[in-house]
This record gives sequence, structure tokens and C-alpha cells, in this order.
Amino acid sequence: MKGILLVNLGSPDSPNPKDVKKYLGEFLMDERVIDVPLWARNLLVKGIILNTRPKASAAAYKKIWWEEGSPLIVISERLQQKVQKQVEFPVALAMRYGSMTIKKGLQELVDKGVDEVLLIPLYPQFAMATTETILVLTKEVREAHFPDLTITDLPAFYNKPEYIEVLSNSIKHHLKDKNFDHLLFSYHGVPERHIRKSDVTKSHCKIDGSCCATPSKAHEFCYRHQCFEVTRLVAEKLNLKEGSYSSSFQSRLGFDPWLLPYTDRTIERLGKDGIKNMAIVTPAFVSDCLETLEEIAMEGQEIFHEMGGNEFTTVPCLNNDDAWVGILAKWINEWATSQTVVSE
Repeated sequence: MKGILLVNLGSPDSPNPKDVKKYLGEFLMDERVIDVPLWARNLLVKGIILNTRPKASAAAYKKIWWEEGSPLIVISERLQQKVQKQVEFPVALAMRYGSMTIKKGLQELVDKGVDEVLLIPLYPQFAMATTETILVLTKEVREAHFPDLTITDLPAFYNKPEYIEVLSNSIKHHLKDKNFDHLLFSYHGVPERHIRKSDVTKSHCKIDGSCCATPSKAHEFCYRHQCFEVTRLVAEKLNLKEGSYSSSFQSRLGFDPWLLPYTDRTIERLGKDGIKNMAIVTPAFVSDCLETLEEIAMEGQEIFHEMGGNEFTTVPCLNNDDAWVGILAKWINEWATSQTVVSE
């Protein structure tokens, strides 16, 4: 029997500092998130970050917390429920970090008689710190607890025509009554070394002005290329004029070189350059979360207004939009009726 496991990032159980500290500890100790030797990761995370950051992060979570709980969790649950109504197979939900573990999600499916699972990481682009860590942990859980389970995964869908169409239509819908001078595509940042580590050719990714635009098999796992490609394809779909849109990267941590340009500095520059009305979309996420609701919608807007900007419009993530649900259901049904293994 077939089953589906949707996997998103995760969230603290509450916006209280104790729960936030526990969540940050699990998240930041992941070797694919902070990819330094264990001793250095322990020193950085347990010695510094967990002693300084939880209170500030908890305050940020409190700003965006819903009555029902964490926005990311609530939205993901709504998505799972809608997808379940459109497919005949059991659909479970899990998180990479936090209490809604991948093991619990797989157990839920196994208890319903499932022996073949389609794993769907809810990230359009591939990255070490998102898709890869989900795939690696799922494999470990399967080998340790569900050896008879067959698991295939849905590859990154950043360039699938139906995804680009639903994303473009969402942007168009939310901006139809808005006058904006510039549309910023803000993606979650990663350290530059993550891009080089993910380069299967070991030579293509130079992180310069040309490598992402030069065809290469490295692009299958190149987060930077995939982000820029989403921007290019959506801009093409919406007939955006050159110069009226750009891409940037948010949420950097530490002092190592991260992907450029940075979102906060880009917003600041746009304001200084005389842009009065801007819109921003966050296509690295399919569900609104701390990074979209607080860092972008609140902090980003504050920066823009401080620089003299007027209207700052944030485009919601796809969340549980009916068209997005329909696309997921379509991919699931195609997998179920095909004899082709997506990826093992």
C-alpha cells in the first residue's frame, strides 16, 4: 500500500524561551546546517548561541504566534488535510526538527498498512540544510526502524512548469491591486561553502557572475542556481521588465561569507535609491513562518520605511492555496500510477 509523507522544517512547541532553546539546539547542531567539526559546532551552538539567542528568538516567535499554534505547523497541517482529500492514499505530516518527528510520521503510515512511501520535502530548491538533511535522516530512520519500507522522494521542483505557474499566479493575485516599483525575490541564505560542497562536478560552482547561468549537471543540486532560475522563470511568466525585479538572500548567521546580495541591505538600498513602493516574495518557502512573517513582513518593512519607502507589500507563501494543493495531488497521483522510481 502506498502512502505520502510531507516534511517541513519544524517549529518550537511554544514561543517560550525554554522550548525555543530546545528547538534551536536540535536545528543548529545539525551538521548540514552548521557544517563545521563537532567540537567547533558544540562551542558555537552550546557555548555561545544557546546562551544568548533563545530569548530574542522567543520574542520574535511571540510576535507571529497564532492562537492555534505555530503558523508553520498550522499551515502545514491545513495543507496535509487538503491534500488528503484529493488523493486516495494516507498522507502524513512530519517536521525535520521538533516534536513532529519523521519517525512518528513514518510510523503513522506503517500503522495504516503502508509499505511504499513517497517522501515530499516541502522545499522547491535543493539545499544541504533543507532537502538533503531530510533525505539523510529519513534514510537513517528507515534503516533503524522500518527496514521493509520502500521510500522514494520527490526531487526539487523549482523549475517544474506547474509550480512556476501556481507561484506566478499567486504573486499576480496578491499584487493585482498594488502599485509597486520593484519586486524582490528573497530566498533563505546559505553559506557559500554549502554551494561548493553540493557541487557534484567539484569544479563548476565558482559563485561568480556566470556559473549559475552556464548549463551544468551541478545545477541539479545547486541551491544558488535554482533560486535564480525561479526568479527568471517567474519574471518571464509575469512579463516583468528588466530592472523592476531582483533576487536576494536573507537570514544569514555568523561571519562566514553567505550568498549575496543580502535581503536587508537590498531593501535598504532600494529605499535609498528612491523606490517608494516595493513588493517582496519568498519562494524558498512554501509555508509562512518566522522568516517570512517576522523577518520580512515586520523587520523588512521597518527598514524600508526608515529609508523613506512608502508601501511595502509581502506576498504570502503558497501555504494551503487550492492551486498548490492541486499540484501536489497531481504529482502524487503521477507517482502512484508510474512504474518509474523518482529517487531512492
